Amino acid sequence: MRAMEPARNRSALTHQVRYALRHPERVPAHARRAVRDAWLRLRYRDHIAYYRAVMASDAARSTEAAVGHNPSREAWARIGRMQFDYLVGHGLKPHHRMLEIGCGNLRAGRLFIDHLDTGHYYGIDISPHILLAAQDTLVAENLQPKLPYLALADDLTFAFLPDAYFDVVHAHSVFSHSPPHVIEECFAHVGRILAPGGFFDFTYDRTEGEEHQVLREDFYYRTATLIELAAKHGLTARFMDDWERLPHRQSKIRVAATADRTRTVGP
Repeated sequence: MRAMEPARNRSALTHQVRYALRHPERVPAHARRAVRDAWLRLRYRDHIAYYRAVMASDAARSTEAAVGHNPSREAWARIGRMQFDYLVGHGLKPHHRMLEIGCGNLRAGRLFIDHLDTGHYYGIDISPHILLAAQDTLVAENLQPKLPYLALADDLTFAFLPDAYFDVVHAHSVFSHSPPHVIEECFAHVGRILAPGGFFDFTYDRTEGEEHQVLREDFYYRTATLIELAAKHGLTARFMDDWERLPHRQSKIRVAATADRTRTVGP
């Protein structure tokens, strides 16, 4: 499969006009998003509070629609399976401890929970609505005996989690909705909770042109920007080329703590 092309500037007026002409049936939905965005910007200055309100709005229509751009149930399951297969192919073992940032309604989490040893899955999300849907997923999949830990989060400092604990930290479609200061907060703290030899995988909307955002919901970053920001906080990062061959619109970077930082946080 051909590697995914980086996004063009979707905030540009010329792009929006061309897109509207090619897809007139999608204009009403985008207009509704724009109106909602304007209203929520006025109500919530803080980005976490703003996006929590976005998730509440989306979840009120459909919990699947709130996770992954209005997918069908089949697409919801397929994208979850793709995330799971990728990490298992990269060495995720049952004895590993995993933290999923933005666990949502357990699109992939249900597979991780089943794969991991009892009590080894931790999922956090900013949306109480979507965490209630995650509980429904646990019941539907009969996963209660695996004792997953689900928690509501207001930030990405991970202050309530222990040092050097997680072998794998995973965030799918989180940084695509995060401004720079939220990503930097994550980078500033994720090294503390990574176990020696552990890694943090995250996806993002990639552009190699001008970095931009669409409304306050969707953010597009250059790969070099994120790699440099990780390095600022003592993390090494690399672009995951093999992910590009999979049928998904986002790119992936893997972050690990440097040797010096691993010694600092290790047991």
